[in-house]
Amino acid sequence: MKVAKRKGEDERPAERGSAVGPLDPDELRAVILAASALAVFLYFIKSILLPFILAAIIAYICTPLLDGLARRTRWPRLLFAVILFLLILGVAATILNFAAGRFAVEAGHAVADLQKMLENLAHQALGDRSVIVFGQSLNAHQIAQAALSWFRAWIAQSNGLALLTGYSFAAVMGAFLTVVLLFYFLVSGPRVAGGLLWIVPPHRRSLVKRIWARLDPVLMRYFVGVLIVVIYATVAAYVGLGVILGIQHAVLLAMLTGVLEIVPVLGPTSAAVAAGLVALRSATGLMSILGYALYATVLRLSIDQIVGPVVLGRAAHVHPALIIFCFLAGGVVFGVSGVILAVPLALLIKSTLATLYRDDRG
Repeated sequence: MKVAKRKGEDERPAERGSAVGPLDPDELRAVILAASALAVFLYFIKSILLPFILAAIIAYICTPLLDGLARRTRWPRLLFAVILFLLILGVAATILNFAAGRFAVEAGHAVADLQKMLENLAHQALGDRSVIVFGQSLNAHQIAQAALSWFRAWIAQSNGLALLTGYSFAAVMGAFLTVVLLFYFLVSGPRVAGGLLWIVPPHRRSLVKRIWARLDPVLMRYFVGVLIVVIYATVAAYVGLGVILGIQHAVLLAMLTGVLEIVPVLGPTSAAVAAGLVALRSATGLMSILGYALYATVLRLSIDQIVGPVVLGRAAHVHPALIIFCFLAGGVVFGVSGVILAVPLALLIKSTLATLYRDDRG
């Protein structure tokens, strides 16, 4: 016997199932086609992505603070967004005013001492021996002179100067664009998120919300954790290299150490090697070398065993091999923007699959 159903009764189960149900073949093909088209589009505009990504990440980190202040005080969110924007600009200007001067001075000294540094490195590698390069016998002094002459010739060429000028202009314009975009993202972040959700078909928006509910805390902790790790690595490297060991160009090396902490394994290794070469150049004996080795060990252990696990939490629970692959693949395809988005994209894929598979394991 047929039982009459109330109006809307047979629609509700379908809606509940569609929120987490599997994609049908047509939908799956549409998603793959849309994702492929988006990837191709982003590849062609990768040179302008970095300001948008940096501004979006900063605004994303600040959004919970703005929403919380507006909710508690019941004052306009726009007011807090403007105040926070001005505070961020003030802090950034203060840091640049303090660090840029030191950075410029040490960079100038490094360029002035470039020949001596190259010669010392070549002498440490070769000793008093000579090597055959393109049929010519070269000692450490000649190798350093040849490398410096090639560098000066490259700078003197018109394409080298044009390249440096272009990068400088792009950096200035990128910084200005990042500031402008940051203001808009801070003010209208919720509207931007709502617009992105509107693109999703209505019957799949509940699924997207479930994926975002799983991804949001992990992604937030990842971005905040990376920021804390970079700041800690920069400060600790300056204290270790400049204050304790007294190594030249400590500010330059500390900033390099902090920035390279973004790239796991390869970045810290490169920073340690660069600082080690400078330390060997200025080493006065065995104790200086042992002091640098102790500094490098303590810094690495403090980041990997204490700071990193505490501030990253579950965001760090991605296999290191996968993270390295994501960084390298993102860097090759999208440059700096790909390096920044590599781990967030891996976390997005992981959260999407976990939601579709209904896998709630930790």
